[in-house]
Amino acid sequence: METRSGPVVASFFIFLCLLPTIFCASGDGLMRFGLKKWKLDQNQLAAHLEPKDGLSLRGGVKNYQLHWKLGYREDADIVPLKNYLDAQYFGEIGIGSPPQKFKVIFDTGSSNLWVPSSKCYFSVACYFHSKYKSGHSSTYKKNGKPAAIRYGTGAISGFFSEDSVKLGDLVVENQEFIEATKEPSLTFLVAKFDGILGLGFQEISVGNAVPVWYNMVKQGLVNEPVFSFWLNRNADQEEGGEIVFGGMDPNHFKGEHTYVPVTRKGYWQFDMGDVLIGGKSSGYCAGGCSAIADSGTSLLAGPTTIITEVNHAIGATGVVSQECKALVSQYGETIIERILAKDQPEKICSEIGLCTFDGVRGVSMGIDSVVDESAGRSNGGLRDAMCSTCEMAVVWMQNQLRDNQTQERILNYVNELCERLPSPMGESSVDCNSLASMPNVSFTIGGKIFELTPEQYVLKVGEGDIAQCVSGFIAMDVPPPRGPLWILGDVFMGTYHTVFDYGNLRIGFAEAA
Repeated sequence: METRSGPVVASFFIFLCLLPTIFCASGDGLMRFGLKKWKLDQNQLAAHLEPKDGLSLRGGVKNYQLHWKLGYREDADIVPLKNYLDAQYFGEIGIGSPPQKFKVIFDTGSSNLWVPSSKCYFSVACYFHSKYKSGHSSTYKKNGKPAAIRYGTGAISGFFSEDSVKLGDLVVENQEFIEATKEPSLTFLVAKFDGILGLGFQEISVGNAVPVWYNMVKQGLVNEPVFSFWLNRNADQEEGGEIVFGGMDPNHFKGEHTYVPVTRKGYWQFDMGDVLIGGKSSGYCAGGCSAIADSGTSLLAGPTTIITEVNHAIGATGVVSQECKALVSQYGETIIERILAKDQPEKICSEIGLCTFDGVRGVSMGIDSVVDESAGRSNGGLRDAMCSTCEMAVVWMQNQLRDNQTQERILNYVNELCERLPSPMGESSVDCNSLASMPNVSFTIGGKIFELTPEQYVLKVGEGDIAQCVSGFIAMDVPPPRGPLWILGDVFMGTYHTVFDYGNLRIGFAEAA
């Protein structure tokens, strides 16, 4: 991630001791590591689902409001991943000579490597994680250039250094990385990982540092410029997953991969088609959306318009939006009339005075909200909300009119969707006993439908009577030209084995095995 907008990493409120890693070599020439999963007990569950601190299960979603910002080989190298509550996948690397061990998230949504520094004196988070000691490494090279990365729940800052980085059996020499001397956020304090290893493109690298992956390719450490992810979502298995550098393991996918080209270097971004809810078009991405495959994001993020429809369809409970219901009450009939009159949908909200038209879409014009300020919210925030809420209502009403619904039914339906708008923290809970009745949600990529079942898109925490379930879908709105944007995080990548083909600038998906 670049300095001004980086990831919000998954965060939880439990401190557990790291179980020992078990090494084993297999007959196919690959080195594999046995992995352990982390599980909650009854006393710990409530803390994980408590949203008031802003660090609940929704935590694995990044801030993407940017300003800029194959074949299998026996000699491919494997780095194992640990799985924490199906929300944090991390593996072990070594920095320096001899290697100092760190647990890092392998993040395709950022491009820098950083770990805590022994010179981090005033951030509590540093005292709970492994710290890099340059004086203990014979291959350390001083750099000293300052660096800072801002995340959605905080920031890290420090300075660049250079040293060797060990991943599995591979050693990357003279790798530039950040020694973090400040980690003020509670996110990093409770995280199960020490740092982050970015696998995105250099275009979003802070300080224009050469990413680890680039150096792996440049130094000839992999025969194929390809890496792949398998994230194990099976709660009955302790193994967390694998990242394979230099190829892919056929034991972890079924059939052939569907490949799509990278459309914009920086993140692993590609074009995506329609989103289907229960096999039915949502109507929002029928003309195409952009998407990012992001291993550093725990859940699956998309435009509020569709996420609200999904949460309504699966019975997720969010927070009632007063401004949304007020808009429907005051402007609902007018919007329906404009749609029936064949007005351009993208201009309707500006025509009724809730947005100003910028030639492509409606944008906020800073008008006063129809909801009284006594509702206890920031009036400035409500002003901005009215334009986007109106545009969502237009899409919802269009879909209902296509089904020849009556005006009364349409207004009732939109009011129901207002009640399903995600809470300010993004998370929405669902009934664990209702999974069988929930619809599948599908994504069109490369002309193929990639389907997620309720068991795949619902995050279940705990077992038996104490089990609680959270929708894997959260809202995030990125405006054009970069948006509308979907972030296909671990909820999606856990279902579909993902290949990042750096050599051919493409990304591939196949059913995980």
